[in-house]
Amino acid sequence: MAEGRIAVIGTGYVGLTSGTCLAHLGHEVVCGDVDPDKVERMSRGEVPIFEDGLQELMTEGIESGRLTFVHGAEKAAEGAKYIFLCLPTPDGGDGRADLRIVHQVVAEIGPLLDPGAVLVTKSTVPVGTAKQITATLARDDVAVVSNPEFLQEGTAVKNFMNPDRVVVGSDDRAAAEAVAKLYDGLTTSSGKPVTMLITSAESSELIKYASNAFLAMKLSFINSIAGLAEVVGADVHEIAGGMGLDDRIGPKFLRAGPGWGGSCFPKDTKALAAIALDYSVPFPLLDATTIANEQAQERVTDRIREAAGGDLAGVPIALWGLTFKAGTDDLRDSPALEVALRLDTERAQLRGYDPTVKADLPPKNGYPAVPVAADPYAAAEGARVVVLLTEWPEFADIDIARVAQVAPGAVIVDARNLLDAQQVLDAGLRLVPLGRKG
Repeated sequence: MAEGRIAVIGTGYVGLTSGTCLAHLGHEVVCGDVDPDKVERMSRGEVPIFEDGLQELMTEGIESGRLTFVHGAEKAAEGAKYIFLCLPTPDGGDGRADLRIVHQVVAEIGPLLDPGAVLVTKSTVPVGTAKQITATLARDDVAVVSNPEFLQEGTAVKNFMNPDRVVVGSDDRAAAEAVAKLYDGLTTSSGKPVTMLITSAESSELIKYASNAFLAMKLSFINSIAGLAEVVGADVHEIAGGMGLDDRIGPKFLRAGPGWGGSCFPKDTKALAAIALDYSVPFPLLDATTIANEQAQERVTDRIREAAGGDLAGVPIALWGLTFKAGTDDLRDSPALEVALRLDTERAQLRGYDPTVKADLPPKNGYPAVPVAADPYAAAEGARVVVLLTEWPEFADIDIARVAQVAPGAVIVDARNLLDAQQVLDAGLRLVPLGRKG
């Protein structure tokens, strides 16, 4: 066990998961946040985000005394050996990451850090940020280390405890090795020792962007293949299966859908494109990845319009799934809401359902208001078209006969290919799948 207390600054998905899991590994962890009400709730054991397995580990950490929450970065960082920055780095409006919060916090806590402390950037930051933070810190007795996170919402705890790899980058080799040692005891999902990859700070920073952009590109590719499969009479599920059997490709991120979204892929893909532009490196694949994603959303909208008879004005449409993917309550850049926006623009009447969304959605961030029903059947009542947009497991087990009762003659557009076509047909409804014959 490494000596010294760990401070985690910021308790969003990354910070709260990282701090909780580090405490589970046996470290003493103090998490700091700017919101005093949130700190009070977390201190009582309330988890502010929907994340499988987090409640149990958080309760364990609090009861053991290894995990505590405080108000403010200064209080968390004072006396800590390792200070993890888990702060927002939002799109600055031009695709570039806005690092103002990061630098503000570094300037705030810098004078308080003990000599020999290690400042760790876990936030997703552009190439060169470690050097910029070093300049902001203005101390040669505190090391700066890049340690990007690879957590997926919905499986963040599992991703932390059973990672594919841990990446640590710094010009200070000893500091990088010390940070890597904090993860002692972790294994991969197959039980093998985790690869600790120690690199330069620049490589570490770029690995995170490159990984997310590549996964987004893979999703855009299979979604474009789905569009082609529909035209030529092929089945995207069979195509993805054949591709995934190739060890060089693998089966993950080959499920066709209504596009990709969330808090990371859109932002990181744009940020990597901005980095390439700043260094005058042509990277047309990134532009194509984003364009293909928009085309996937348009294709789903086209299928819905066709199912409605060509005109969406006044058509009651049920939206099954509102979050950007299953396993989370995150609505940020959700492809479901992107489709809802297109439908709203054509004056469709929308009603949604999602297991983690309990209140009506107000107009926000350019997305339309969406009334939210208590269950999928209430959402489907009287609908002419039902659209399955998020791959929640409960939709795969839906009672299609009951749907037919509340929405007789409806067309189901299955943008996640979860439903059994024969069951839908037997219920007297029509199914429109994605990338395959109906």
